[in-house]
Amino acid sequence: MIKEFKAFISRGNALELAVGIIIGASFTGIVNSLVNDIIMPPLGLLIGNMDFSNLYINLSDKHYSSLSAAQEAGAATINYGLFINSVINFLIVSFVIFIVIRQVNKMFPSPAKESTSKQCPFCLSSIPKEATKCAQCTSDVSNSMMNE
Repeated sequence: MIKEFKAFISRGNALELAVGIIIGASFTGIVNSLVNDIIMPPLGLLIGNMDFSNLYINLSDKHYSSLSAAQEAGAATINYGLFINSVINFLIVSFVIFIVIRQVNKMFPSPAKESTSKQCPFCLSSIPKEATKCAQCTSDVSNSMMNE
């Protein structure tokens, strides 16, 4: 089992995964700041000076002036404003990942697949690469004839 673990670690997949998780955790802080400090204030202003992170449904009988006051009192709340912020975070992260992957795919296109067929020199139909006779015209199409 130790040999398998060493092989797993040395393949690079685990290392790449660890680097991805660390970068993702760092990126989360940046995205949270982007959403909470840059995107949400103007959006809240457009909607009517509203702070999404303070939107909640109070499930207790007592009234609280803010979500933090309700949480300090230990009141049961449904924090749908925080959920909205989380959805916006998710959409931003997803969009950024989409852009990054799109650019990487442009920089490193996938290799072309090797052809599994060849063309009969007599009738020009497509036949399997290993074929020695054409299924359409029954001509002999050995590999030596194809290379001529």
